[in-house]
This record gives sequence, C-alpha cells and structure tokens, in this order.
Amino acid sequence: MRLSEARAEFERRLSYPVDRETVIGSVGDETLEAPDGEDTTVASVLERTDVDEFESAAELHDTLVTFVDEGSVGQEHYGDPEGGGRPDRSTEGESS
Repeated sequence: MRLSEARAEFERRLSYPVDRETVIGSVGDETLEAPDGEDTTVASVLERTDVDEFESAAELHDTLVTFVDEGSVGQEHYGDPEGGGRPDRSTEGESS
C-alpha cells in the first residue's frame, strides 16, 4: 500500500487505542510502497520506534511518516494522495 493510503487502512482494520504489538500482528506484514526507495513493511518501520500505543489511526500514520525511509515518502508526492507535494520554498519571499 502507498503511505498515503495507510491511514484509511488503519482506520478500517484496527480499533483504538491500540498497542504496537497488536498493530504489528494485524498489519505488520503490509508492504509500504516506496516511489523512490526500497519498499518496507509496517512492522519494520515500527521496530525503529519506542512508541508503545497509538490513540488513533492518524497518530499511527504520523509515526510511520516520521520513521519511514525518505524514499518511501518521496519529495514529489510527500505522502499526499492528490500528489500536491511539498510547497516550493525556492520562490518564497520573492515579489511578483
């Protein structure tokens, strides 16, 4: 699954609050597709954290975004389902 789809999947498949071991048991084998890097699993990303419980799908998703490899998020789409990407800061402060 794409990282941008993960939150909806977590909302559908898990009940909150949920502990890390339950997340790993339920969705840990799910592959997070990396547009510019190496695919990884939910479990692999969560093993890099010391977070033991998640209060919501949003908190779980935010944790994944924080700890996933940069290639999984990608500069171009930055986890945005609309593909909007990060704002272009190279032109900030310039007048038109």
